[in-house]
Amino acid sequence: MRTIIIGAVFALGLATAVPAQEADIRATINSQLDAFQADDFGAAFEFASPNIQRLFGTPENFQRMVTQGYPMVWRPADVRYLELREEGSTYAQRVMITDRQGRVHVLEYRMLETGAGWRINGVQILDSSEFAA
Repeated sequence: MRTIIIGAVFALGLATAVPAQEADIRATINSQLDAFQADDFGAAFEFASPNIQRLFGTPENFQRMVTQGYPMVWRPADVRYLELREEGSTYAQRVMITDRQGRVHVLEYRMLETGAGWRINGVQILDSSEFAA
């Protein structure tokens, strides 16, 4: 009986941790999207993980990658959060973005917790055909 109670308490602790992480992860993604909307690529670059920052080197290089490769995040019409998955020490947050032309895109944000908070460690465009209207 004691094992069941301890297990239930542990499970409840985990259940409350994920929503807190989910809110923080969404806040990080939202903050980067807000920076993109304002054309503040310096601020948007700050939400990238240290690895992504090293890869692109400057906010200007990051801007080129985003505007050319991910225009749906630069100017989204609608953003909806889908499932969040824990994968070891990282999380994968799926986001459905509708661009200004009405096209639906599903992206997977790879999230990494750092000393400075959650950072975006990569974004992959997924097949969105099942979400198309």
